[in-house]
Amino acid sequence: MTAEVGLFAGRHVLAELHEVEPALLDDAAFLRTTLREVMESAGATVVGLQDHRFEPQGVTVLAMLAESHASVHTYPELGAMFVDVFTCGERADPELAVRLLAEALGTRSVISSTVDRGHRVVLPHNNIGS
Repeated sequence: MTAEVGLFAGRHVLAELHEVEPALLDDAAFLRTTLREVMESAGATVVGLQDHRFEPQGVTVLAMLAESHASVHTYPELGAMFVDVFTCGERADPELAVRLLAEALGTRSVISSTVDRGHRVVLPHNNIGS
């Protein structure tokens, strides 16, 4: 039996979240839990998490996904965070993940861009009867 190979296609979302409560941005445990929950809610499979707390403040959390990766890097002193979510295939939705993350952090101040990557497969229309 041959294993199924996924599409060489994905979406890469880069985002900035602003106007976030600084204490949330300096809480590594909260950010780990929240990143796991939003990625799973967006259809991703989290296979590992790692975080690093900076002194005097700030946290980076990296989620390794079966579909690729997600990370956050915080600036509590500015109430801001960088977000990077890349998912391969069609199952996980990186844009939904960023929206859910913003909701969990209590902000609507989000700047984001999405880049389609890889090969997009377009199936031809069925012209039966034409």
